[in-house]
Amino acid sequence: MKISVERNQLLTPLQVAHAVVERRQTLPILANVLLTATEHGFRLSATDLEVELSVPGTLDKCVAPGATTLPARKLLDLCRALPDGTLLTIDASGDRATVRAGRSRFSLSTLPATEFPGIDVTADELTLELPQRDLRRAIEATHFAMAQQDVRYYLNGMLFEINAGKVRLVATDGHRMAITELPLELAPELNRRIIVPRKTVIEALRLLSDDETPARLCVGVDHLTLSAADIVFKSKVIDGSFPDYERVVPRNQDKVLDIDRLALRDALNRVAIFANEKYRSVRLQLEPNLLRLSANNAENEDAEDELEVEYAGASLEIGFNVSYLIDVLTALRSESVRLHLSDPGSSCLLTEPAGGFNRYVIMPMRL
Repeated sequence: MKISVERNQLLTPLQVAHAVVERRQTLPILANVLLTATEHGFRLSATDLEVELSVPGTLDKCVAPGATTLPARKLLDLCRALPDGTLLTIDASGDRATVRAGRSRFSLSTLPATEFPGIDVTADELTLELPQRDLRRAIEATHFAMAQQDVRYYLNGMLFEINAGKVRLVATDGHRMAITELPLELAPELNRRIIVPRKTVIEALRLLSDDETPARLCVGVDHLTLSAADIVFKSKVIDGSFPDYERVVPRNQDKVLDIDRLALRDALNRVAIFANEKYRSVRLQLEPNLLRLSANNAENEDAEDELEVEYAGASLEIGFNVSYLIDVLTALRSESVRLHLSDPGSSCLLTEPAGGFNRYVIMPMRL
């Protein structure tokens, strides 16, 4: 294989593909990217055996089409170190690849392209098309509630539930939960529930653009394929049963108040400075027309803030992890937020007063 490519034409897709490559690898070839060149351009592929990312690129010239695998980190560092506009010539033969850039020459070890592992996928059962912006915003609204390295492995990802003309995304770490929905123009014939791994969700958030161009989701029994702007992202799904999340959503809360979202978030950020670093607890004291926020720490420091609210119900004192509240208020886009409360031992439901597809549940803390 021998190609000529301008530095930025290689660097941009390489930066995208490299994100999938893990620093610690069980197989040497997983530290490499697969470079496949034809007369029409090239494609870079990377995998960690759980996810696989394939990114297209354009060439100045393809002298000899072919494929090889190159060390991802070294190739990325080399491209970054070269001046903008540099023309690279990559000549791969046997177990070596020579990269020439002006008067510079670099020799890289390669591994055979035939040994590069791909994710074997079964036939797609269901295909959806959604605007990239809608899918991106739905993930932004929920991804922060996913667990990280929880022994309940099915929580280390996000539920995609497809049925009745909508896609519902659900994430929970056992202490909080985020739910949102995306309506579909065409209702699929099949209903599916898949748990998408955390790494896949984070990568999808990075790849999706904030515009109306379509993204295609292809769902199989054991995999998910996301295609957007000629980038193809394949992922295995988590084999497990997601909890019955609807059972956790509070019902018939008798204490409801609407409050300015940014005002509440700013007040919580101020009070959080003095919260206990380990427990991050904040106290909410609700009285007629008043919400008082307070926190203290082991150094006997404390903070208190008050916000005027429209509320005429009974008084309530309840505690929450302040970071959980701030995450929700940051994810929401509405001007105000509605809090549904019941008693100090019951979870809080947060919604958008004007209606919307986002729901959040946060468990209380002992005061």
